[in-house]
Amino acid sequence: MASSLDSILIAAEDPDFTSQIDWLKQAMKVAASFSFADSEQENGAVLRILQRVADFGISAVQEFTKKFDGVDLTEPEMRITAAELRSAHRAIDKPLLRSIRKAIENVRRYQSEIFVGNCSALRRHPGLKITPIRRVGICVPGASAPLPSTVIMTVVPAQVAGVSEIVVVSPPRYQPVRGKKTIHPVILAVCQELKIEEVYRIGGAHAVAAMASKNGPMEKVDKIVGPGNRWVQTAKKLVLGTVGIDSIAGPSEVLILANKRANPAWVAADMLSQAEHAPGSAIVATDSPLLAKQILAALKEQVERLSRSRETMECLIQYSKIVVFKSIEAAIDFANDFASEHLEIQCGNESRQVLKKIRNAGAIFVGPFTPVAVGDYIAGPSHTLPTGTSAKFFSALSSNDFVKFSSVMEYSRKDLLADADDILRLAETEGLDAHARSVSIRMK
Repeated sequence: MASSLDSILIAAEDPDFTSQIDWLKQAMKVAASFSFADSEQENGAVLRILQRVADFGISAVQEFTKKFDGVDLTEPEMRITAAELRSAHRAIDKPLLRSIRKAIENVRRYQSEIFVGNCSALRRHPGLKITPIRRVGICVPGASAPLPSTVIMTVVPAQVAGVSEIVVVSPPRYQPVRGKKTIHPVILAVCQELKIEEVYRIGGAHAVAAMASKNGPMEKVDKIVGPGNRWVQTAKKLVLGTVGIDSIAGPSEVLILANKRANPAWVAADMLSQAEHAPGSAIVATDSPLLAKQILAALKEQVERLSRSRETMECLIQYSKIVVFKSIEAAIDFANDFASEHLEIQCGNESRQVLKKIRNAGAIFVGPFTPVAVGDYIAGPSHTLPTGTSAKFFSALSSNDFVKFSSVMEYSRKDLLADADDILRLAETEGLDAHARSVSIRMK
């Protein structure tokens, strides 16, 4: 079956190379961002979910939880109790808890170091007021595998920024407790470790709708962040304006820039680490035909040994490519146009020089000993990142996404007199007499 992976290798010498690259860019954009720009039916389905929750509130959330997750929840059962959070925390494996605490410490340190609210010049600037967002909703996926790391990577930056109310939602997909499926206990344990008290066992588009609505099982939030499937991300886009959002975050993707100095087995392993998300895409851009063949051979060998081998192989075939360009400069141009969520640079001692040429990427991993997994779990930057080429205009989630910046102006009479003629001239040019009068009346 691994021989079917031969189709993912394309090279500049191929007669239809240009058309394949154009197709790849578009396919990956659609597959990764799930923008639904060309699918009115699916887009309409999400809109109907949002509207139904807005109209019918809790009963609609119950309806969709039963439909999509197969769980009948009463209104009180939607919210995880304090006792459930404490119980999950007590039961967690102690070595795992130590690793979780190390990750929390690293993320908190990094997010504090980059937080604009800690910049003394900005804090004292008379023309700028920095205010934490009051209430934030966080989406934590719960489908194929529990993702406690997502709780850390979203909650800790919000806490660093000073957010006072944090809501976590996650779908009830874990094995039944007292006859009903619930959230995986390791996710609940991390919430307890971070002192998050408001956790709901709902997910999907209806959870986004509930957080954005004044009619749901919780108080409306001001901003929704976090990764998720196409339904979650589409719902986030559709509620933008009613609430804020972070970016279009999911499903996962990696682009690996590699030259002949890269280790083909390591590159293959990094491709598989994204493809196993199923869906997830993994692209290699190289200038070395030999390396490309070696990576393909390593993929065939490694994929057979994975516990999720079949799903991962399908994901490689559908969403992944090994692309041989004529030069590393052409590969870099492709990477900047692709604007990947994760970008690895495995170019030996040239890696730092390549880094200087990168303009678009959610997170950049430099050198052979920096796989995406270090960013997923422990390094400090959040792993909630823009996907589907949206790294051209969105950034990695950080503590700075949880504050608002208000401009502050305070003129004295002398200040206003100094600028009055210019203000009047500009206002009169625009034909806005009342604007001009609001200044001139103060000059009398």
